[in-house]
Amino acid sequence: MIPSLFIAHGSPSLAIEKNEYTQFLNQLGQNLPRPKAIVIFSAHWESNVQQVSMVDQYSTIYDFGGFDPSLYKIKYPAYGSSAIAKEIEELFNQNGISFENETTRGLDHGAWIVLRMLFPNADIPVIAMSVNPNLTPEEQYKIGKSLSELREKDILIIGSGGTVHNLRALKWSDDGKADSWALEFDDWLAYHLEHWDLQSLFNYESLAPNALYAVPPYGREHFIPIFYALGAADNSQKVTLLHRSFRYGSLSHSVWQLG
Repeated sequence: MIPSLFIAHGSPSLAIEKNEYTQFLNQLGQNLPRPKAIVIFSAHWESNVQQVSMVDQYSTIYDFGGFDPSLYKIKYPAYGSSAIAKEIEELFNQNGISFENETTRGLDHGAWIVLRMLFPNADIPVIAMSVNPNLTPEEQYKIGKSLSELREKDILIIGSGGTVHNLRALKWSDDGKADSWALEFDDWLAYHLEHWDLQSLFNYESLAPNALYAVPPYGREHFIPIFYALGAADNSQKVTLLHRSFRYGSLSHSVWQLG
């Protein structure tokens, strides 16, 4: 059974950088079993009703500004799968999850940057999924859990975001050292993920140290993809931290294998 993954997509500039993290993601794509398809929940696609992409060929969305001009020339021509999208619809119907089909949206940078580093040939079908920061963590987990059986069919489920994502706290003179408050939050998260302590994880805002600084209300959408990916591993309940590093003092680059 293929695991699900939570992957921090970092800054858009990762798409053109060569560093420890990009090298890790490149290697991870080579080490993973080749998936039949990929379902990806991106922090950069928010909606109040769950959206399921029903797209034949994705455009590449440049939903960022002020970066190196070469970024805006990158294409990731992924294609979709109506058959997999219909499987997802059936699972949502069985589990009482409301959803809508989306037929025109391309892949935002939370999706294509990660996918391009893992699978640069864009030759695996992709189903893009939205996230809803207004749901409770339990509800986000339930959406992921409803898709858990897809893993038995070698369909890779990815949550793309960031465990610590406070843009107002970033130190742009990057010295490679992580801020203590960011480490404290991420260490708390790691402990409770590795113990599959859902009760604590679902109440991270009140229990985790520095929670409202690590996951400010305006940046919650970057944290919550971990609940979708965690739910997708409910039938295994095993968690492994594959990589963790920080940029700009507190921007987390973490990859969790779930299941």
